[in-house]
Amino acid sequence: MIKFLLMVNKQGQTRLSKYYEDIDMAKRASLEVDVIKSCLSRRKDECSFVEYKDYKLVYRQYAALFIVVGVSDTENELAVYELVHNFVEVLDKYFSRVVSSIFFPHWAFL
Repeated sequence: MIKFLLMVNKQGQTRLSKYYEDIDMAKRASLEVDVIKSCLSRRKDECSFVEYKDYKLVYRQYAALFIVVGVSDTENELAVYELVHNFVEVLDKYFSRVVSSIFFPHWAFL
């Protein structure tokens, strides 16, 4: 089950957050800081799955934007990883070239 979704830039600023369970606002801020640090500090050759407290973090980087999904321990990480990519593809189809130039800068001039 998906617990939260974060969109974060490379500087660690949260651009979008959606929580699917009730979490106090103060705890959300500390959760976001810890999650962002743990995902952004990883090298590109490391796995995109991280265990964090009661969650599994699945993240994917598109240009300067990280999409981080916090899921329960029983969730399939590869399915969530593919879900993130499908979400980005839907955004790309809906918003056409705007999202393409943000997420896939090397595609912008094709």
